[in-house]
Amino acid sequence: MAERDRPPRVLVLGTGAIGSLYGAMLARSGAEVSVVSRSDRNTVREQGIRIYSTQWGDGVFRPARVLDSPGQAGKVADPPDYLWVALKAVRGVDRCALIRSAIGPRTAIVLVGNGIGIEEDIAAAFPQNELVSVLAFVAATRAGPAEVRHHALGRLAMGCYPAGTSAAVERLAQLFAAVGVPCDVQADITASRWLKNLWNVAFNPISVLGGAMDTRTILAPPQGREFVRRVMQEAAAVAAANGYPIAESVIEDTLRSTAAMPAYKTSMAADFEAGRELEVEPILGNVVRSAREHGVSAPSLESLYALMCMVQARPSPAGA
Repeated sequence: MAERDRPPRVLVLGTGAIGSLYGAMLARSGAEVSVVSRSDRNTVREQGIRIYSTQWGDGVFRPARVLDSPGQAGKVADPPDYLWVALKAVRGVDRCALIRSAIGPRTAIVLVGNGIGIEEDIAAAFPQNELVSVLAFVAATRAGPAEVRHHALGRLAMGCYPAGTSAAVERLAQLFAAVGVPCDVQADITASRWLKNLWNVAFNPISVLGGAMDTRTILAPPQGREFVRRVMQEAAAVAAANGYPIAESVIEDTLRSTAAMPAYKTSMAADFEAGRELEVEPILGNVVRSAREHGVSAPSLESLYALMCMVQARPSPAGA
């Protein structure tokens, strides 16, 4: 069978909200989707992953295979056409080491995540493999073991890293489009990454520092809205210094659209409540370091970063 005639093989690494939701949609489109699941693997094997979505419909995602580790993939099947990496870039996680044994010579590595500069280590480690950078504009949470709730939005943006498009990117986008997932193929995905991080760099750390506040609580007082605006303006100045200008109107549109959506607790707030590692460096730290390198004044970002470093350094409850 010709490569284009068979369903693409997809291996999803990370069965949190993003990996599970979009893995389920790829399976609906006809792809052969397997997953690597650790903490939930028994539940996933026995019951599948329950997806609740008012936008795309409820259902149960039953992966073709449920693996204990990426290394198991090569023992039970051919290398995947797409390795969908939905692991957060946090301290103590060596993503390159985790994915190495699952990659074949023609595997496209699909990196889904928030922040700036998250592709660099993987691009350096696997220079022969195509690297697809993906942004998920979605409000989705892991509600329990093997259970995901899709609250709002859902659009994807993707492109080759560091730039360009390819047949592999186009095919992946078509799979999503076939089941109603909006997917934009972009020749300069880095520009979109700076744009998306505008929201994350403000709401994620503020939500944690406020004790896991939701978006509506953050924006309720005028002081909250003004502080978010100031953080976004500084982030936009850093983006411009890197060659990716963001108009002031985008900031105002972002504030309006966030205020209009249902109260939403950020992914970083959810991680904080669960005692998980936080994506401080890709979302915030890398922006602060870039501001310093380009001589951009960013006092609000600097303050948020210092405070978040204190949060990360706090002792765990067991060690307190």
